[in-house]
Amino acid sequence: MALTRKNDRPSPSGSGGGRKGKNSDVAVPALGPWGMLRWAWTQLTSMRTALFLLLLLAVATVPGSLFPQRPVNPTEVTAYIDNKPVLGHWLDTFQLFDVFSSVWFSAIYLLLFISLIGCVFPRAKKHYQALRTPPPRTPARLGRLPENGTLEVGADREVLPDAQILARSAALLKKRGYRVEQRPGDKAPSVGAERGYVREVGNLVFHFSLIGVLASVAVGGVFGYTGQRIVVEGESFVNTLVSYDSFSPGTGFEEGALSPFSVRLDNFDVTYDRESTTHFGQPIDFHAQVTTTEPGQEPQQQDLRVNHPLRIGGTAVYLVGNGYAPEITVRDGNGNIAYSGPVVAVPQDDVFTSLLVLKVPDAQPDQLGFVGLFLPTAGVNSSGVGISLDPSPVLPQLQLNSYYGDLGLDSGDPQNVFVLDTDQLTELNSRNLDSGGLVVNAGQTVQLPDGKGSISFDGIKRYAALDIHHDPGKLPVAIFAALALLGLAVSLFTPRRRAWIKIHPNDPERATETAGRIIEYGVLARGEDPRVRQEARELRTLLEREFSGAGRTEV
Repeated sequence: MALTRKNDRPSPSGSGGGRKGKNSDVAVPALGPWGMLRWAWTQLTSMRTALFLLLLLAVATVPGSLFPQRPVNPTEVTAYIDNKPVLGHWLDTFQLFDVFSSVWFSAIYLLLFISLIGCVFPRAKKHYQALRTPPPRTPARLGRLPENGTLEVGADREVLPDAQILARSAALLKKRGYRVEQRPGDKAPSVGAERGYVREVGNLVFHFSLIGVLASVAVGGVFGYTGQRIVVEGESFVNTLVSYDSFSPGTGFEEGALSPFSVRLDNFDVTYDRESTTHFGQPIDFHAQVTTTEPGQEPQQQDLRVNHPLRIGGTAVYLVGNGYAPEITVRDGNGNIAYSGPVVAVPQDDVFTSLLVLKVPDAQPDQLGFVGLFLPTAGVNSSGVGISLDPSPVLPQLQLNSYYGDLGLDSGDPQNVFVLDTDQLTELNSRNLDSGGLVVNAGQTVQLPDGKGSISFDGIKRYAALDIHHDPGKLPVAIFAALALLGLAVSLFTPRRRAWIKIHPNDPERATETAGRIIEYGVLARGEDPRVRQEARELRTLLEREFSGAGRTEV
């Protein structure tokens, strides 16, 4: 007989072993292309993935707040790249100046949209099936439930039939919002009930509303548009493409989507703080009086204020800025009027010291250009430099440098109207020349050197900077957002509960000889529910009232 040591064991891979060794090869079936697709779809449509993508989308919006965005302010983006060429180049490469239209942001957005659809629709189907499923079967021992009790009925009056007790018990539960099923064929006749299905309905409404919000935002981005226009007092804006100073359409925009209307700026009023010692002279209210016109309707006088836009034909018109537009007349060297009208000046500070650029391509024999400042209330600082002392036009003045030469407009290349390129121009007036800079007060005319012409400061008008915004998805977003909040509230504050009522026949071991029936009940909460005990108490009270004349009761 062969002897073996106590620690000797047969090899796991031997013929007598039924298991493979730890280091043995395990044959894993290949998923194949279809299997990989199913696995990827399962991962994408999981709730965990949807929550991760939602968080990732929120994080992806942060660069849109940190860096200037080209659709909103292309000039600021250009200045950022010029000031920081290396960093600006890399930021532009990764589309951080176009965050909300970038490839990576759109990918996250689309994946979140698909993930939510893949999560919600199967869940809705499952809930629909649950609505058609009877309440869970009655537990054999209701006494093991956290909330339970018994009630003895019929001890001092005629015993009620089991069917009637079941029907009346089911009616009580229905009144409390339970979906019930009577089970008279059980060994002990019972009623099964469940409530709180609306909790899952609220959850589904919340998730469907999120899908609706995402879809509505996408529709607004595709078919909406945003444009800007500066309107001087007395001028009108007509909602056509050629009337915009800048225009940013969606990818699905068509010119026919522009609502036909016009807005005329009749007057622009500004109220200044004249009482405070710390903020004296600061503007405290802007008020634009406009006349709007739509086809087939009478012109309407309306007020346009900050944060109180006009709503015209599904389009919102916002007041986003204002300033002064000095009225200037320029005569060329031949004595002809080469330019006459208001010139928009861009405010640079709180007292409306404004940058003014005027290009006069029609001047003869040389084109003329002017750049400088408009000062509403002119003054000088300790260095002798002109400044504005107050934002109101008490002592308006133009301080300009003048140039002549080729403005570069005939080449057809686009130029910024608020920037004068002086590379191909020759100075006529500036602080660095003997002729000095041009200082023109209101109502004054100043001659240019070398017989190049003259410039006149005729008066002042105000202008309003308008932002015109059309977003067809705005109303659906508001509706779906409200539905999402409603669904979330329902899902948070609606409890999910189950209740059972069981009828026991005469049983000497559990009741007296005179007892008719014993009603046993139990209540169970699905999840955390601090009010489930109160529910059990209220159910007992209703049973006692329904089956009045009850004898001894037990809990």
